[in-house]
Formats: sequence, C-alpha cells, structure tokens
Amino acid sequence: MMLELLVPVGDLERLKIAINYGADAVYFGGKHYSLRASVGLTLEEIKEAIKYVRKSGKKAYITINIFPHNEDLEGLPEYIKSVVDLGIDAIILSDPGIFSIVKEVAPEVDVHISTQANNVNYKSALFWHNLGAKRIILARELSLKEIKEIREKTPKTLELEAFVHGSMCISYSGRCLLSNYLTGRDSNKGECAQPCRWKYYLVEEKRPGEYMPIFEDEKGTYIMNSKDLCMIEYIPELVEAGVTSFKIEGRNKSAYYVAVVTRAYRKAIDDYLEKGKDYVFDKKLLEDVSKASHRGFTTGFYFGKPGPDAQNYESSKYIRTHDFIGIVKDYDPNTGIAIVEQRNRMFVGDKIEIVGPKVEFEQQIEKMWDEEGNEIEVAPHPQMIVKIPVKYPVEEFFILRREIKN
Repeated sequence: MMLELLVPVGDLERLKIAINYGADAVYFGGKHYSLRASVGLTLEEIKEAIKYVRKSGKKAYITINIFPHNEDLEGLPEYIKSVVDLGIDAIILSDPGIFSIVKEVAPEVDVHISTQANNVNYKSALFWHNLGAKRIILARELSLKEIKEIREKTPKTLELEAFVHGSMCISYSGRCLLSNYLTGRDSNKGECAQPCRWKYYLVEEKRPGEYMPIFEDEKGTYIMNSKDLCMIEYIPELVEAGVTSFKIEGRNKSAYYVAVVTRAYRKAIDDYLEKGKDYVFDKKLLEDVSKASHRGFTTGFYFGKPGPDAQNYESSKYIRTHDFIGIVKDYDPNTGIAIVEQRNRMFVGDKIEIVGPKVEFEQQIEKMWDEEGNEIEVAPHPQMIVKIPVKYPVEEFFILRREIKN
C-alpha cells in the first residue's frame, strides 16, 4: 500500500528538514499566485528545491491556488511553463481558468485540485477527474463516512488527499471575507490577518458598553477560534476511508514545527504499514506533536460536525511547552562537537533535548564556544553559530529544544 506524507514548506531550509524528517512529498508556493503571500520561493529557489527533492527520491508540488481576477492572469501562462520546465511534479489549483491554462501550456503535468475548490461530493470529484485532474484535495468539512462514499464512487485512478494536521479555518476552506473587511488584507491573496482568532464581544446598538454573553446553541457557535486539527491517532480510519495522501497544514510554520510534526506522522504511518491489523497507536506520538505550538487539538469534521469542544472559547494564544533553541549545521565525530545555529537564547547549564528524524536524547549544555573558539556562557544573538559538545552523534538539521518551565 502506498501512503504519502505531504508536508508544507515555506523556504529551502524547511524543505530540507521536511525531506530529512520523513516527508514523501512537499508543497510550497512561489512568490505569486499562492495563498501564503508571506512565504514563497523564487524560481531559482524552486529549481534548487526540486533538485534536492529529486536527489532524495521524493516529490514536489507547487500551489497556484488563488481565485484570480483578470489582472492576475497576466504572465500566468509563462509562470506555469517555467515551474513545469523546472520539473515540478504537480500543480495545486482551485480555479477552472487556471486549470485551462495549465492544460494549454503544460498538459503533461499532474493537476491536484485544491481544498479551496470545496470538493465535498463524488460528483464534483468525478467532474474534475474527467477533465484530467489526478488528485482531489478533499474539503476539510467532510466526515470519514462521506470520504469513504467518495472513494467507492470514483475510479482508483483518482487520488484522494486530506488534511490531517494543522490550523482550521472558520470559513469554508479559506473563503473568508473578515480579513478583507476589517484590515483590507485579502485572504484569497494569501494575506489573511486571521481576525477569527481575535477576541470579540456582542454589543447591542442602543446599549453601548453593555457586553452580552455569547452562548453555544443547537445551530452552532458564535466564537470563531477553532482548535487545530490532529488526526495522528486515526491513521487506520483514514486509510479505511480511502485517503492515500496525508497532508499537514502550515507553510507559515517554523522549521521546528515541520521537524516535530513530520517526524511523528512518519512514525505513525510506518508503524501502521508495518503492523497492519496488529497496529496499536503509540500514545507518545500525540505527546510529540503537542511539543510543537498549537491551539489545542480537534478531529474537525471527521467524526461528525464539531461540537463546543472544537473551539477555544478563552484564548487564541498558542500552547507552547518547548522553546526551539538551535539547529545542528555540522558535527565533528572526532571531538563530539556539534556546530549549532542559535534560534533562541541558550545558556551553559541548560537541560536540553536533541531530536533527529529517528533519534532523541536529553543532555545538559556543559560548555559552549562561539565561532572564533571563545568560551561563552550564553548565546544571545539570533542565528549566531556556537559549538556544543553532545553526548551522541548528531547530523545536520537535528533540533535542539528546551522545556519551558512554568
């Protein structure tokens, strides 16, 4: 059975981390036509990314998933041709106009229909497949039961991809106008200000200053701050429903998030593939993904419409249990010294965890030197290079983290 772990990346470093920590495929946007305006690769970076992915035997997909206005179409055919010539494996899109352009200028490239296209039934899935789409990225608003019916009523040549982890949107798969209305930042251009996470009160027009309580009722909730999706406990159920590509959300997320979440899902999927019917979920993996910042977890729509426990009524702040303090750049096996790029202040005496794709151990920072070899007590500057003795061998992209003490 072929199952794909698909991981988001916002730059080349995160791409390399995703591949090293177990991604079968990565997806990213360019500088234009993508729903994450603050992250995106240049054509030169896309070329380097594809070269790195190819060397690892993995795949790379690019998002061109905006709903374009007329002016957005200018230069789009040339851009599509450029990324296809660089060797991209698939284009993720949602708009029929963009689909038609892709089929005109690059009919050989695979097309994946974005979750933005809101595919919630087998008829729309068949519609896109009959036009030539290879994969449907299912809407987040589907249950496992609905996905299973889509799988049963579509040919096996159509691949089904589903989000399994990451932020949830209170709008139908990103079609929100709150950001446009309140800030002038267009969600459809990748500039969402996430006003759904803000704190709101209900005030009646003729009673200014009198804040009304907001209650959950049988029609739903009026509080918009969703918890994050997490389906790591339910790999067998997703496979049984017909999902073969497991998609993690978060092109804006940190290198640490990419490493920790990819590592955990890789282990869960591998355990399932190895043990089959004897598979038992390793609860430690849920602890592992919880060590990346999150807003609490929910299973979204997979087991029916979300109830009150899918919302965080009190705060939109992330839950953070660990600080990402450094990333390994190199290691000298003769001296046992790791070359580390600092990501948060670290001190001699800190008790830290060092995490790799299949390695995890704890130790104390006993000594530390700067790049010139001077012994130091603290690494205070962002991205400064330091040298640290480590207990066990490490490799490039291993992560250093420190538990946050309350």
